[in-house]
Amino acid sequence: MGRAEQVSRRLKLRHLNVLLAVAEQGSMAKAARQLAVTQPVVSKTIADLEKILGVRLLERAQHGVEPTVYGRALLKHSVTIFDDVRAGVSELDFLADPDAGELRIGSTEAMGIELVPLIVERMSRQYPRIVFEIIFGSIQRLYEIELRGRHVELVIGRQEVPTGPADDLDVTVLFRDRLRIVVGRDSPWARKRRVSLADLVNERWCLPPATHPVGALITGAFRRSGLEPPRSAVTAPSAVFTSRMIVSGQYLGVLGSAYLKINEPRTALKILPVDLPVPDWPTSIATLKNRTLSPVAKRFVDFAKEITRSLIS
Repeated sequence: MGRAEQVSRRLKLRHLNVLLAVAEQGSMAKAARQLAVTQPVVSKTIADLEKILGVRLLERAQHGVEPTVYGRALLKHSVTIFDDVRAGVSELDFLADPDAGELRIGSTEAMGIELVPLIVERMSRQYPRIVFEIIFGSIQRLYEIELRGRHVELVIGRQEVPTGPADDLDVTVLFRDRLRIVVGRDSPWARKRRVSLADLVNERWCLPPATHPVGALITGAFRRSGLEPPRSAVTAPSAVFTSRMIVSGQYLGVLGSAYLKINEPRTALKILPVDLPVPDWPTSIATLKNRTLSPVAKRFVDFAKEITRSLIS
């Protein structure tokens, strides 16, 4: 019998659960309170685990304890183990009741305004007992912390290939968005049939800051056209805020075609007949390759594909 098999026969989920709690809390006393057990129970469980593995997993730190190199290695795999257990239980629940379940989604703020509510609303109508938890963040944080840390099952955002190593991710492009120059329906520009970028440089604009991904694309588009980028009268990164400012008729702005299509019934906006020379912006869903998706997550992906087909038709 090999060492791995010997260890696996003696190792229990309780050992790993206690180790995770101690690592998260940085203290055996705090871990004991979280787990509703006594500190001696926590200490004995860690000692038993170290005896089974034959290595030291924790060491004293300035304000408690922290994992050793062996502890960090085991913790990394423990997170995966508990995630797989949750996925297994979720699948059993789904088999017992295919209309219920839970789904944790990572989303950028833009997708949380535009696409995710549409998908969740459509799914909830058909499966009202599914529970959704949405976690917002930058695309980099969502990939690195939330998805790879297995806090969410999938991430939806505007990016085709994640930054950094992406060998462990499956990325499905749902559609490619276009940025459009937009005015309010009462703006004098709304009545013009021929417009060029040069005509618009000195107008009043509501734009994202130049450091924002959309702001950088707009700046590049004007410069590639031999023009100085317009100066923003109002600077804001929010599509909702921008659209409200544009409706007043005083400002020009730039919004994605998907946002415009989703919100068309509720906005009094008009796309100007001028091309903004920027590349299409892919919207994608990313999942972990080595992780089996729950049935609810698979349903979400199917709904997302169905809904976004209408955005590109």
